Amino acid sequence: MIPSWIIIGGVTFAVAFGTLFFKLRDLKWAIELKRPDWLFFEPAIPLIWTIVFTCGAVSAIMVWEREPGSLKTWLLMALYLLLEIITVAYIPATLRVKSLKTGTILGGIGEILGIVLVLAVLPISQTAALLLLPYAIWGAIGTYTTWQMIHLNPEAA
Repeated sequence: MIPSWIIIGGVTFAVAFGTLFFKLRDLKWAIELKRPDWLFFEPAIPLIWTIVFTCGAVSAIMVWEREPGSLKTWLLMALYLLLEIITVAYIPATLRVKSLKTGTILGGIGEILGIVLVLAVLPISQTAALLLLPYAIWGAIGTYTTWQMIHLNPEAA
């Protein structure tokens, strides 16, 4: 049997590649957007998301290992997957439709799902729930940043 960490890590890695589903011409639009002055850490965002996704994968592994194969665990794995898909959809969806509002909505949905997941995982493993806090924190920062960018770029709303 394949260890859970290989399967969960592989799925996390595969879904994360979804951020690459955008066209280069759409990237030009994003590069030209005005950003808040306080967004000095933008070059670190890919590293931050890598850490966030890694923490999420470790959390999922811990939850799976508690009750492998149970219906409750499968439902939680589906929620982890949905959260990652919505998070990864942010970049290609925002770029494709050239709408910061789309990004804000996806970020908000992801934030709500992230908090739901933290609360659902908490009774199973406090450590697994704590590993989801980077998502809850960073997701809120990303969503707020996108919302702020709407005000700086009203034509891109």
